[in-house]
Amino acid sequence: MARDTTDNRPIERVEELAADLAMGCKPREKWRIGTEHEKFPFYVDGNRPVPYEGERGIKAVLEGMQRILGWDAINDDGKIIGLVEPTGQGAISLEPGGQFELSGAPLETLHQTCREGNAHLAQLREIAEPLGIRFLGLGGSPKWSLAETPQMPKSRYKIMTAYMPKVGTQGLDMMYRTCTIQVNLDFETEADMRRKMQVAQRLQPLSTALFANSPFTEGRLNGLQSWRGDIWRDTDNQRAGLLPFVFSERFGFADYVEWALDVPMYFILRDGRYHDCTHITFRQFMEGALKDEVTDGLPTIGDWSNHLSTLFPDVRLKRFLEMRGADGGPWRRICALPAFWVGLLYDQAALDAAHDLTADWSFEEVDAMRNAVPKEGLATRFRNHELRDIAREVLAISRKGLSARRRLNPEGYDEASFLSPLDEIVARGTTSAEELANAFNTRWDGSIEPVFLEQAY
Repeated sequence: MARDTTDNRPIERVEELAADLAMGCKPREKWRIGTEHEKFPFYVDGNRPVPYEGERGIKAVLEGMQRILGWDAINDDGKIIGLVEPTGQGAISLEPGGQFELSGAPLETLHQTCREGNAHLAQLREIAEPLGIRFLGLGGSPKWSLAETPQMPKSRYKIMTAYMPKVGTQGLDMMYRTCTIQVNLDFETEADMRRKMQVAQRLQPLSTALFANSPFTEGRLNGLQSWRGDIWRDTDNQRAGLLPFVFSERFGFADYVEWALDVPMYFILRDGRYHDCTHITFRQFMEGALKDEVTDGLPTIGDWSNHLSTLFPDVRLKRFLEMRGADGGPWRRICALPAFWVGLLYDQAALDAAHDLTADWSFEEVDAMRNAVPKEGLATRFRNHELRDIAREVLAISRKGLSARRRLNPEGYDEASFLSPLDEIVARGTTSAEELANAFNTRWDGSIEPVFLEQAY
């Protein structure tokens, strides 16, 4: 996530909030691809976690990246906690446990997305390797306990850390010990948003299975393929998971607003200071709950934008759609995740085919699949099939969608080649998590340390 916004335009009516979401509607020629990916920093010497402070800490990495990129610093209480490209075309931020995130620029093609990711990793190596730091592409922290995991100095994370244990059993693990790859995509109209969100929500468990890559916890096998996926099953169920109202044929911007209004807030930002607002919902905020507690305690568009960024459904709606189901992984999957969703959602024939395939999948069925996938992966049963069979069909739809886009690189190849890592997973019938678990039990001889060689960027 990038910096929190401070748009001070006042909100006077609830209807303005749906209108704010609708401002995301864009004509097809303006659709873009925004890819985000997180990775765990570690010291090569001992495979230890990297703290924020110190000559070889996260702060030093951020300062080094600022020197070579020339991006603006994002500061929180006097400490650098991220960078943003001066025109807003991309940002670097820190997750609570030091996970290093690139929020990529909105780009036109997957070829550009892959070049962006490769350039970022090369820049990061240039700064981090002299400090003895490398980065790990997994969905879950494989070795360190929560107590061993450093905490980044971001004010919003202090509020979340205190709040998470009150609303779920795995919220702190989500914050401090998970990484994801995510893609942000556009919509043309409310109807287009509806269809994309419905297809994406139904297929998000399949994405979790295809990208399952977190079989370790604290140096041991955890019995799961996506520990990250399991963590999201009980993080804060008021703001996370599947949204049943999205399955409705009449779902629209106003429905999402009505749900979001009744989710507890995390904070508001006033004059650079974060105020804990976990005791009220945004609807109560709209009704004046903070006007006597906080100076300028009436809601603004900036408050609404920040609130939307603290909601965690499997598909998140802002002025664009965020696909949130995938584990972090090696560099090829930084390209494969956006390719999977762009192929399904950015070509009309592919979107229609994906919709036809999934239209009769009920909330209860998808929820059951979502609950089974963290352990069972592609072997999860759905009706009379394994998810591996459904994955083969969905990947074929995505490939057709990518080919139909006709976005070619200089060598004449279209974007469908970026699906190759997923084709390999389906062809062999085992996820990356299963391959890693097998390596742990055989050639790694029960040691977690080789993962820091084999899965490092």
